[in-house]
Amino acid sequence: MDDHSRFHSFFHGEALEYLDRLIRISLEEDGRDLTAEALFSETDRAEAVIRVKQDSRIVGLPIIAQVLKQLPGPVQVRYDVAEGQRITSGTYVARLHGQARSLLKAERVILNFIGRLSGIANLTEIFLQQIAGTGVRLLDTRKTTPGLRYPEKYAVFMGGGTNHRLNLSDMLMLKDNHIDRAGGITPAVRKLLAAYDPCPPIEVECRTLREVAEVIALPVQRIMLDNMTPEQIAQALAMIPKTMETEISGGVNLETIADLAALRPTFISVGALTHSAVCADISMSIDLTAGAADLSSPYQLQG
Repeated sequence: MDDHSRFHSFFHGEALEYLDRLIRISLEEDGRDLTAEALFSETDRAEAVIRVKQDSRIVGLPIIAQVLKQLPGPVQVRYDVAEGQRITSGTYVARLHGQARSLLKAERVILNFIGRLSGIANLTEIFLQQIAGTGVRLLDTRKTTPGLRYPEKYAVFMGGGTNHRLNLSDMLMLKDNHIDRAGGITPAVRKLLAAYDPCPPIEVECRTLREVAEVIALPVQRIMLDNMTPEQIAQALAMIPKTMETEISGGVNLETIADLAALRPTFISVGALTHSAVCADISMSIDLTAGAADLSSPYQLQG
């Protein structure tokens, strides 16, 4: 199986450049594999298998090829499950054949990526189960691991969530520090409208009902209700015109999200999707039973 269309639609241009740069840094961070270099020559070939050790959604499989492209020697990869597929513990997801040194050098980098992204997708799915049927959309945040913004948001997307802005230029967002330093919400919005033509979408973070009342009179697209109580949120939502998008944010967890979704905002954003996900348990091992006969047509050269 090799349907990586969603991966390639997400990772192109700047996003792909960031990913390849991140992979390069990860490989450099590991340094030389002195152990493998002493045990195996440059001509030694090996076969490895990757499998999951828990029930999980598997995300990040195309990164295997992206990692191996940066290492010596041609490598062949066969994917045994589809990207984003939910699988059971013990399932083999990919088989690799190539230079032994390269496979061993790549092992931990590959597993770190796939384990991390699969864990985020798993947690995203759990949150979505809590709000199923409400029509509320689950958003991620910029509370991502430094350097891992694009991969982690891709994992949220593959888990069924919706990406908020990928970077600061995707949307104009007035948060508390912007508002306080600019002298208030209305002056800040006016400055944004004057700075850009056409002006990108504007979202304003509101901390009080008084701020909500001020924002609804302004030409903004979305109001964020930040760290409000459920009672305050209900009052705020009753004030906001249906033409404006609404977002609940701040301290949302698995115990509270269902009740918040019942209030029917447009979005609920959850930082925990990326900052608190537990890596999925995935392993790679050298297959000592594999022989030359196993390495024929099922393999696709990545390069």
